[in-house]
Amino acid sequence: MTGPAIDMQQVGLTLGQTRILYDIDLHVAPGSVHALIGPNGAGKSSLIKTLMGQMPHQGTLTLTWPAEPGVIGYVPQALEFDRTLPMTVNDFMGVLTQRRPAFFGLSSRNTRAIDEALMRVGMQHKRKRRMGALSGGERQRIMLAQALIPAPSLLVLDEPMAALDEAGVAVFEELLAYWRRNHVTVLWVEHDLDAVRRLADRVTGLNHRVVCDGEPARVLSTEQLLTLFSAHPGMNTQATAPVVSGQTRVAA
Repeated sequence: MTGPAIDMQQVGLTLGQTRILYDIDLHVAPGSVHALIGPNGAGKSSLIKTLMGQMPHQGTLTLTWPAEPGVIGYVPQALEFDRTLPMTVNDFMGVLTQRRPAFFGLSSRNTRAIDEALMRVGMQHKRKRRMGALSGGERQRIMLAQALIPAPSLLVLDEPMAALDEAGVAVFEELLAYWRRNHVTVLWVEHDLDAVRRLADRVTGLNHRVVCDGEPARVLSTEQLLTLFSAHPGMNTQATAPVVSGQTRVAA
């Protein structure tokens, strides 16, 4: 099933006395790979947490599904957990993909799905390895694997390439091609501009407000990047409008 369109209109976010996002207008086309770029602390992670319903916001955020609402997958920047826990990769995947406690074992259906997901990210040989013993890149591959179960229609990726080695990057690029073929809508926060140039359908430059938006060749020009990475939140790079009460809409 084709993923949803995402539309944000005048979305703002304020935490305490700090304004994080200013009047964001953003459209993500259904079934596209849409990258978010910008300097550290520019509000990129805050924007996707707002999309995931984890932060209050002003303005309107709408997901428009082509039919029934589908599965939303999420891969965070990093996995935070107690590394002394005796939790294997199998246990971790079971916790995330089934309702019954992992210590009851995996159902045959889940075992097959986990096998396929781990094989796709090249980690099937480490399913009995303790999670705390994995490298950062290996843990990131496991996070990509969990995003495959169940198959998402909308996938939100927060810097998924940050800890990956060269082999892991190749795995990620194969997954991105797979999601594109299956018309999954992908909203992807990324710092690797070369990867964005090669792999994204559209790019939005964010520095607390939308600074630039368009095809990668245009947004990733030297002039646009200089503007993006030197922009100040107070710059009037986008038209402002009165703040309205926050709404999140899901439409079919």
